[in-house]
Amino acid sequence: MRFLALIPTLLLLFACGDGGSSNAASAQQATDLENPNIRLDITGTNPQGALLVGQYLEQQFRADSAEVEGNVAVFKRDTPYEPGHYYAYYPDGTSVQLLIDADQTFTLTANSSDLLGTIQVEGSTDNTLLYQALAFENTQQNEFRRIGEALRATQAGTEAYNQLQEERLQLVEQRQTFLQSLYAQAPNSLFTSFKRAGQNPQLRDIRKPDGSLDEPAQVTGFRYDFWKEVDFSDKRLLRTPVIINKLKRYVKELTPQNADSIIAASKFLVDQTLDHPEFFQVFANWITLEYEPGKSTVMDAEAIHVYMIQNYFTRDRAFWSDSMTVWGLQDRADQMAHSLVGQAGPDITVPGIDGQPKRLYDLKKPYIAVFMFNPECEHCIEQTPKLMSAYQTLKGDLDIYAIAIDTEAGKWKSFVQRYGMGAFTNVYDPTNRSIFKTYYVDNTPELYLLGPDRKIVAKNLKVEQLAEAIALHKKRNG
Repeated sequence: MRFLALIPTLLLLFACGDGGSSNAASAQQATDLENPNIRLDITGTNPQGALLVGQYLEQQFRADSAEVEGNVAVFKRDTPYEPGHYYAYYPDGTSVQLLIDADQTFTLTANSSDLLGTIQVEGSTDNTLLYQALAFENTQQNEFRRIGEALRATQAGTEAYNQLQEERLQLVEQRQTFLQSLYAQAPNSLFTSFKRAGQNPQLRDIRKPDGSLDEPAQVTGFRYDFWKEVDFSDKRLLRTPVIINKLKRYVKELTPQNADSIIAASKFLVDQTLDHPEFFQVFANWITLEYEPGKSTVMDAEAIHVYMIQNYFTRDRAFWSDSMTVWGLQDRADQMAHSLVGQAGPDITVPGIDGQPKRLYDLKKPYIAVFMFNPECEHCIEQTPKLMSAYQTLKGDLDIYAIAIDTEAGKWKSFVQRYGMGAFTNVYDPTNRSIFKTYYVDNTPELYLLGPDRKIVAKNLKVEQLAEAIALHKKRNG
């Protein structure tokens, strides 16, 4: 496989920003935060070697090491910790959840054999409420588990099934009522913001005209409501697991994995954060990188990547990057934008073996495969015989327009002769002018499929997917 020159990946644009290993609060925040003195007295554990571990998105990092005073692990220093969700990890495997905000002087006392049942909190409203919530949820776990197992063993729509659903709904309502009582005690706390953000929205009761449940519409409504309880002005949430977990679920599980759906879902989410720079930076970067061309299995991930770059990585919006990097990303996106699935395939004319111009649209078969290769790339050498074999089966419907790139005329002609590619339309332009900003290729071989209307049907295909792509297109277009 030969990789062509690319702009450096954009993760650099924010990896050095508000991320991981340095956990000292910013100078501005430090005026509102006190220096920490957090004491954990956990009977049944040895505090020697205990660590305080924080989180920023997917990164976990060591924030501090404990001082030891008898059986007490003490986290104490001259600079505040960044507000967020932390774990204190002990060498024996014991872990203690902590919410750390402006008030960083507090004590937790418990027995490791029954942490939730014995924990006492002094000096921290956030952690008092956190452990009340955890203890209540723990009392419901067995009931939720019992109902879930019974539902899986019961036929949907039966009276027994509906009764189980009602029991589960009652448990959910009990939990929500309890949490609301906690929120009311400290409405502006990190606990309330964190816990609200982590709750799933209630499913809407959407019915079809015949009265049956409209499940697709219900999923759409769930996705629409998914972020309603998240306060995008509260950047403390970025240092908890809730945001990255919700982001992954929203994009990868709740959204159909096709380019149009992902673009629509991304726009809906990212546009909500345009006035909240910390969240905007995170969401724009994460989605763009998740669908980086060549890394995603989604058909035409380039369409998602192009949309994100052209709409959010602009000079006025990408505040975390310099103008030259933004220009490079925009230029690369512009190159990709000319060959997205559903667009008309660019009609190119490139010199052939005989030196005469060969126009792509002069090919007459219903389908055209645009095969871009380099004679010296290993995968091209491996895939070309497979393409020759596939062509013998598909040639009633298929022409192949084979473009050699990043090579020399002698090597190109030798390759064509060696692999018997005479049935293809073989072309090569040493200047690349005739194919510049037409069919985007980031590594070779690249295989596009054009349909009878000469729109791009599929791209980034493996040879073994070619027949399936043609058959699927025929089926969809009857």
